[in-house]
Amino acid sequence: METNQTHSTAPAKLVIITGMSGAGKTIAVQSLEDLGFFCVDNLPPVLIPKFAELIEQSQGRIGKVALVIDLRGREFFTALSESLAYLKHHATVHFEILYLDATDTVLVQRYKESRRRHPLAPTGAPLEGIRHERVLLEELKGMATQVIDTSSLKPAALKERIASRFTDAETHAMSINIVSFGFKYGVPIDADLIFDVRFLPNPHYVEQLRPNTGKDPDVYDYVMKWNDTQTFLAKLHDMLNFLIPQYRKEGKGQVVIGIGCTGGKHRSVAIAEYLGKAFSGSETEAVRVNHRDADKDRH
Repeated sequence: METNQTHSTAPAKLVIITGMSGAGKTIAVQSLEDLGFFCVDNLPPVLIPKFAELIEQSQGRIGKVALVIDLRGREFFTALSESLAYLKHHATVHFEILYLDATDTVLVQRYKESRRRHPLAPTGAPLEGIRHERVLLEELKGMATQVIDTSSLKPAALKERIASRFTDAETHAMSINIVSFGFKYGVPIDADLIFDVRFLPNPHYVEQLRPNTGKDPDVYDYVMKWNDTQTFLAKLHDMLNFLIPQYRKEGKGQVVIGIGCTGGKHRSVAIAEYLGKAFSGSETEAVRVNHRDADKDRH
């Protein structure tokens, strides 16, 4: 287990932060700095092995390091795969890749609001650079150990997600993030597990229940009263009780569970609330429930 002592004997931790420009890497760096990480922004990938050697030679004085790698240093970017291969096969430093993503629409809007130019389209439209960057980063995204979709996350929520991931990792706790969502708004891309509850009776067709969400007691009780709901929850709870310890055994610090219905307002919210309560009593798990789309279809 990592400690904050000056001369820790625990293995050093190296987090490589990357992803789409405008997806929140600056906020990620700030979050890790708050957790005591030594952070370096825009490090050329070719220097990663040398940096890993410095960490190893520090004898515990440098225990937690975060490096931001993005396309601002694109002339060095082709060296990244070689550097990561070196870390995997030669270095004793434990490393993981945090990849931040967002939809094209959200990224374009962020660039318009900030009035900044995309690094890959300095004289063109932001969307042109975003699409080019997404192609270049496709392989790196597949190598990531953690992908966070920041499209619907405010800065405070992103900081909380990162803090929960890397704080809990130090105490070997498993962070369980349960996200309710509506399929008509898209599947959360950072979910590890997705369960479709559209087979359950829909409160949307009960007039007095339609305006409320699954957090409302009347809607919650409506969703829970059916035999199919109870059978599903028993099987789901049994599956998660098996899977979560397996993830923890493999060193995974966080699991994101997506619960989806049509609009993300009634059934998925109720089921997510149930799961949050079911797992919140465990001392080895940190449980957070987020209703991504519950307020998008208010009438």
